[in-house]
Amino acid sequence: MTEALKIAGLTKSFGGVKAISDISLSVPKGSLTAVIGPNGAGKTTLFNLVTNLYAADAGSVDFHGVSLLGRRPGEIAEMGLIRTFQAARIFPGMTARENALAGAHLHLRVPAWQQMLWLGPAWREERNLAARADALLNLVGLAPFRDAAATDLPMGGQKLLEVVRALMAGPRLLLLDEPAAGLNDAETADLAELLRAVRDSGITVIVVEHNMSLVMGVADQVIVLDAGAIVASGSPQEIQRDRRVIAAYVGAEGA
Repeated sequence: MTEALKIAGLTKSFGGVKAISDISLSVPKGSLTAVIGPNGAGKTTLFNLVTNLYAADAGSVDFHGVSLLGRRPGEIAEMGLIRTFQAARIFPGMTARENALAGAHLHLRVPAWQQMLWLGPAWREERNLAARADALLNLVGLAPFRDAAATDLPMGGQKLLEVVRALMAGPRLLLLDEPAAGLNDAETADLAELLRAVRDSGITVIVVEHNMSLVMGVADQVIVLDAGAIVASGSPQEIQRDRRVIAAYVGAEGA
């Protein structure tokens, strides 16, 4: 098994309170892993440690065998580890399509001077990127709104647009923080289809999510956090049979 992400002994405290306590886990390349747990369990903190928005107190994080500790968040993104946030971060003053295209800036190959002069390689690259953005927007049902102001989209649409923008960055590993928050049933179904397509394309995905129906329908493995520690892990079927998880999480969701 090739590991896309390996975490060992990761620990982080804030003001004497352990937010993450000695977490160790591995995520296989090309898999879709869901991280679940109650509010305050440490799910977003885990993402922040992996991407070095927070510095870990102890432990290690390896991405395809390369340590991420001490690296700048921008450097980590350039390595192909891309994340989204709980609250949609949409660029104002730009259309939905322009927001999607903004995600590709890390991988532009045409020199800036050719872009300024709009030479052949520049417009061909732009055309190819636009076609890719349109295909992703269509996949999540946002194609009719591609020329609308992104800030005019409902919250669910903005969340889906953020996922599209992250995919335009060409991730090797995609971290999604509650992508289904604010989505209606139809939008959640579109998201599930997108997640399966992303995983099937070979991109590794880790998703923090409260929507248990979505998690159980798309995840290869589920990791359950509580009070900053892993309390259970396994396949969706194993997690659904785990009495601790049923009582604390799945049962509460009615899933």
